Amino acid sequence: MTTVEQRPTARPRSADKALLTAGIAAGPVYLGTALAQAFTRPGFDPARNDVSLLAIGPHGWIQVANFVVTGLLVLACAKGLRSRLIATFGAGLIAAGVFTADPANTAISWYGALHIVAAGIGFLAFTAACLVQKSGYSRVTGIVFLAAFGGVASGSANPVVVIGFWVAVALAFGWLGVTAVRAKRTINH
Repeated sequence: MTTVEQRPTARPRSADKALLTAGIAAGPVYLGTALAQAFTRPGFDPARNDVSLLAIGPHGWIQVANFVVTGLLVLACAKGLRSRLIATFGAGLIAAGVFTADPANTAISWYGALHIVAAGIGFLAFTAACLVQKSGYSRVTGIVFLAAFGGVASGSANPVVVIGFWVAVALAFGWLGVTAVRAKRTINH
């Protein structure tokens, strides 16, 4: 899969493969860490709480690190794909980790607002990266992800909305992994 935003560079091919491997790892790292926390954190309900709420409390540092590490993996993949849109998604993940979400049903703080803005910018860039692709799978992924983000950004704690967002996140990272695998296959030794 190539996009109109990709440009040829003089970077060695082996470096591209390593960068793309980071994109393949991003989803399992993010989802594995988030799900492990979601099912072991007392009081956290994955059917009613979105993943950003894991960054709150004494063990919140784990999710903060998850956002940052995953963001770095996505940035590496973006370099391999030569995609500014994917790079913006990675930067958004990092910023979402730095600026933690506010607890549910509380007033929005300045750092909570920055969390929402950073995630929103990153998610819109990810959606755009999907929509510029020619494949139906890419476009459907982008649309589903955007719709799910809109639902959870509305503040809804409805289990259908929250679980839908968890599923959309898995779909998004699946798309990134598939995109990275396809790009790796095009690299000749």
